Amino acid sequence: MRDDRYGGDVLARKPRREVPEVVAEPGLVVEDPASGFCGAVTRFEHGNVVLEDRHGRHRLFPLTKAGFLLDGKPVTLVRPAPAKATGKTVSASGSVRVEGHTARTARDSRLWVEGIHDAELVERVWGHDLRVEGVVVEPLHGIDDLPGLVAEFGTAESRRLGVLVDHLVAGSKESRIVDRLRDPNVLVTGHPYVDVWQAVRPASVGIRAWPAVPRGVDWKTGVCDALGWGEPADGWRRVLAGVRSYKDLETPLIGAVERLIDFVTFGEE
Repeated sequence: MRDDRYGGDVLARKPRREVPEVVAEPGLVVEDPASGFCGAVTRFEHGNVVLEDRHGRHRLFPLTKAGFLLDGKPVTLVRPAPAKATGKTVSASGSVRVEGHTARTARDSRLWVEGIHDAELVERVWGHDLRVEGVVVEPLHGIDDLPGLVAEFGTAESRRLGVLVDHLVAGSKESRIVDRLRDPNVLVTGHPYVDVWQAVRPASVGIRAWPAVPRGVDWKTGVCDALGWGEPADGWRRVLAGVRSYKDLETPLIGAVERLIDFVTFGEE
């Protein structure tokens, strides 16, 4: 009679190796084995994790057990534990929120943007900071006469202008207008996008990428037609609703606005 002290196949009874849990800290690079998509953790949405690959593309994946590969080995991603309360909260721009603060009397300095959408987007992310600093944002409805508007405003060391410009790239109409300014109390910054809509990360508004719009077609109208968003006013409501903080914006816009706020508030108490 065979001595079967183990009651069957020993290998079949071998304990199953546990898949390790890994905290999905921002920047952690993992791979989805089903699709081969490899990217860094950026944020979480409704129980899913959003990964960004090296081309800037975003994809959303469920946080399933053993759902990802880390250095080629299966892992289970888990959300970071909530930060311990410190008595400080963070504003949409990432700065420490000043609670119970009465809005400061408006400075003489101003922050100008090209249009209403730019102003609303800046308010959505930097509104708290601007109220604390007493900075008023004014839409220009275009910068074709920017040098004349600056001259009419009348700048001084304590009366500065910060101007945010769309499509500020070499050779553009906007760059040629800006090049005509020679005022040390004026700082112009900008981003490379045709419209400020493009400065919102596509994943934040539920699309893979902003569609290409043929030359000669109004950009906002072309985008809304391609995405089935209706009229531009409807499209803008979608875009603005997708912005909750600076994390929903592209880096060039974030840097441009931060520089302007620093410039118009420098040296004032």
